[in-house]
Amino acid sequence: MTWWRGRSPAVFFVASALLLAGGGIAAVAGEDALSRTLWVAATVLGLALSLLWTIRSVAERRATVDVIAVLALAGALWVGEEFAGAMVTLMLASGRLLEARAAARADRELRLLVERTPRTARRRDGDRIEGIPVEDVHPGDVLVVGTGEVVPVDGRLLATGTFDESALTGEPMPVERPNGDDVRSGVVNAGPPVDVVATSSASESTYANVVRLVEQAQATSAPFVRTADRFAVLFVPLTLVLAGLAWALAASPVRAVAVLVVATPCPLLLAAPVAIMSGLSRASRIGVVVKGGAALEALAAGEVVLFDKTGTLTHGRPELASVVTAPDAPAAQEVLRLAASLDQVSPHPLASALVGAARGRALDLELPTDVHEVHGYGLEGVVGGVVVRLGKARWIVGDDDPAWLRQVRRRAALDGCLTVFVAVDGRPAGAFLLEDPVRPDAPRMLSALREVGIRRTVLVTGDRADIAETVGRIVGVDAVLADRDPADKLAAIRDESAAARTIMVGDGVNDAPALAAAGVGVALAARGATASSEAADVVLTVDRVDAIADAILIARRSRRIALEAVLVGMGLSLVAMVAAAAGLLPPAAGAVLQEGIDVLAIGIALRALLPTRLHTVPMSAEDVATAHRLRSGHDAAIGAVEQIRTVADGLRTRDCRLGPVHDLLDRLEGELIPHEREDEDELMPLVARALGGAATATMRRTHAEIEHQVSRLRRLLDGIDADHVAPEDVTELRRLLYGLYAVCRLHNSQEEEGAFALVPAGPPPARRTGRHRAHG
Repeated sequence: MTWWRGRSPAVFFVASALLLAGGGIAAVAGEDALSRTLWVAATVLGLALSLLWTIRSVAERRATVDVIAVLALAGALWVGEEFAGAMVTLMLASGRLLEARAAARADRELRLLVERTPRTARRRDGDRIEGIPVEDVHPGDVLVVGTGEVVPVDGRLLATGTFDESALTGEPMPVERPNGDDVRSGVVNAGPPVDVVATSSASESTYANVVRLVEQAQATSAPFVRTADRFAVLFVPLTLVLAGLAWALAASPVRAVAVLVVATPCPLLLAAPVAIMSGLSRASRIGVVVKGGAALEALAAGEVVLFDKTGTLTHGRPELASVVTAPDAPAAQEVLRLAASLDQVSPHPLASALVGAARGRALDLELPTDVHEVHGYGLEGVVGGVVVRLGKARWIVGDDDPAWLRQVRRRAALDGCLTVFVAVDGRPAGAFLLEDPVRPDAPRMLSALREVGIRRTVLVTGDRADIAETVGRIVGVDAVLADRDPADKLAAIRDESAAARTIMVGDGVNDAPALAAAGVGVALAARGATASSEAADVVLTVDRVDAIADAILIARRSRRIALEAVLVGMGLSLVAMVAAAAGLLPPAAGAVLQEGIDVLAIGIALRALLPTRLHTVPMSAEDVATAHRLRSGHDAAIGAVEQIRTVADGLRTRDCRLGPVHDLLDRLEGELIPHEREDEDELMPLVARALGGAATATMRRTHAEIEHQVSRLRRLLDGIDADHVAPEDVTELRRLLYGLYAVCRLHNSQEEEGAFALVPAGPPPARRTGRHRAHG
């Protein structure tokens, strides 16, 4: 039965086309009786199906205008207009086929994921590999993913791998992900077999979440479509009155049939759903699952957008902000390398931050041995013959309260950071400060929202007011509501909804009530299943918030195109009805004309499928590759920037040693300055091509300032006697270093937001041909 429902529109169209064409050939050959027989058969076919659709609509208590088609076909048979009846049948068949194809296209792009759901996984146990149901996978299990296999659960790579991520991101070419990188379930291994450490269970993984979303994303009737249906019903009495007047005034039932033939409101019935479904399809291509036409229209009508903070405007996962080393400990780079090596086998969320930071700084990681977790304290293992501990301060430092520990706690409190402490061979080595940074694409997204017509943006979060205000200033929201629990968020939604249509964007479990209460809820679900994605109307399966602005743009464009298709189609139909009533349009010509009107209206509606310029800036394959290469240098330079603050913190007015300052200067001149010059030569032209030359002005200015300050540091050091460092020399050194550190941090943020936020998420593609198409 399902097979027949999927193919019945095509069978109906082929049968009606063959009967109409066969009758035409017979008429040309002079076989009038045969041609009339074939056209009558086509008319009877259309009449039977129209009658069936009408009866079904009445039984389901749905408004329908199929009764007009029934009257038109019956009238054509009555007055002997067999050709007109066959044309009406073809019109109905072609309309149903176009609608079915548009629906199938949108549905196919969403349902592709369901068909590829992994059922089993291969778990490594020493040298043995066993096949297990995917439901039996637990965080920490080491899984083997073979060539061509779907990654069954979210995990972390233990070796470099190449993956086809098109099902989740739309990116057509494979991407290469390095050792230690996170990989999402649902992507396909396009390279050699790789080992993956599971970081979630199957039910909590990205793929399981997307499958649930697809099952919810049936294209329900949108308000615009339902309004169109009700408006179409007005055509029934209008058509009957006009047909009756034409018959009465001309004393000819043929005119009444002509009115009925051109009165079938296919543009209204088919064009609006086609445009809405096309919008759903376009949104799915950029990684936005819209749960039906009603959600698409609500998205198009939004005026006020409210955002959660954590995981929405920020990354929602910790990243390494800085490394503080204890006295006489190894260098910060070595401390990070040892800690990240140990964390490679840990499923803990904080482990990804250290492993990612070490990988970004091009540190050589080793696989640890004798790894074991001390419950409630942390992780311990051996890396290259060295015993490494990671965990809480008391486990690492004991009951002592050294100055460096107080410094770590003060900085963590000021910046809202998490801390992870590390010991090497039983001695405290330092601490890692982890922060949840603002998404680099968030400020651009806020600007894009204003461009698409959003009047007001609000940050509503349960976080502290000082942290919330900082994030709000950086991204550029209009208002900040901090210290709000879920009940307070609901109250904020109600207050904003009283004045305008609202859109709520969030990703956490505590956002679910607010998402459900808003005019339309938008959930970020790129990293797995949450209650928010179940409650939301729109779900982002890509880890980019700027897709929100593009989704709103697509929704508004789809609704506008639907309106254009309806106005053009129905306007022409009304003109044709009046002409038929006046006797200027016989049934046969009217049927041909109405078919043309239908095709025109649906063609207008199908424009919603065509690509349009979105706010996400497309980049050429060459520019993407260049940006990824420069990003590697950018990440590596962050270590040098953090060393500036570490050296400045370590300067003492008594017995000041200038060795660390000279080492830092050598690194700045050997690593940082060449990197900034490379950015000037290659990154700035890339940004100018994407955004225009004016977008690079501030970044070029900070490049010059960084080089100027490093030059000043060189002249200052050359003028200080290393054997007699005066207190005022130390003061000047600190002032210059802290100033340089601030400029470098600001510049890093500028590059993240103004340059690297343009680049598609993830590592560079393994192979590229043609232009980049990640953003549809």
